[in-house]
Amino acid sequence: MISLKGGVGKTTVTTALGATLASERQDKVLALDANPDAGTLGRRVRRETGATIRDLVQAIPTLNTYMDIRAFTSQAPSGLEILANDVDPAISTTFNDDDYRRAIDVLGRQYPIVLTDSGTGLLYSAMRGVLDLADQLIVVATPSVDGASSASTTLDWLNTHGYADLVSRGLTVISGVREKGKMIRVEDIVAHFSARCRGVIAVPFDEHLAVGAEVDLDLMRPKTREAYLDLCALVAEGFTTRRPAPPAATPAAPVAYPFSAHPVEQPGFGTPSGYPQPSPFPPRPS
Repeated sequence: MISLKGGVGKTTVTTALGATLASERQDKVLALDANPDAGTLGRRVRRETGATIRDLVQAIPTLNTYMDIRAFTSQAPSGLEILANDVDPAISTTFNDDDYRRAIDVLGRQYPIVLTDSGTGLLYSAMRGVLDLADQLIVVATPSVDGASSASTTLDWLNTHGYADLVSRGLTVISGVREKGKMIRVEDIVAHFSARCRGVIAVPFDEHLAVGAEVDLDLMRPKTREAYLDLCALVAEGFTTRRPAPPAATPAAPVAYPFSAHPVEQPGFGTPSGYPQPSPFPPRPS
């Protein structure tokens, strides 16, 4: 899960999708928190352990079986397991690219499906591993001008920096994180992202998910439950074609952050604050 903008419901999407996959497939599904800014994924399940992903990385030499790893995870009633991060940002930022790759190497041997709840940046260390190892990418947006524009900017950056294939095979989730507010037509956002990635799912606002606590599939609205089932179906379609192995690592060249001092020449998208342009998404009629 990826997004340049915070507060779009990325952690909620990670948890609800993971819970739905675990419930429907009756398979081992793990969601891990790779957010360098003290992510909140660990709050979405009743904690069975105080262990974090940093603890797991340090214990990798001793992790040989599923039960060895299970000691570091907490399991929801749906069957989804969550590997939490440290709540102290000073500690969570030490989880880097090498740590992430080592963790995925171990976890991938025991879990058929691993979901990564990433941070809001694209240039922090662990993000390189996330993008290089991901089989599928899910970009999370909101039905607002800034939420949709930030998601589109994310795709622009990925296309520019060698991840065009990941974008074309990826999905976009339009997350209804608020019940009221100045929103734009969801149909316009769906049309825009449908032309850029493999599929788009609009998840309606849900009071249960909006609380930001433990996720209970039985407490979700029927339309929300249906949306996540549709998302699961799209994710499962991507299982038939795995992503090719990434090329050998090369020395990293300096890259420009998407919101640089120079506007991106794509009207309505990828434009930093301070460079007003007409929005491609017309406002919802009042």
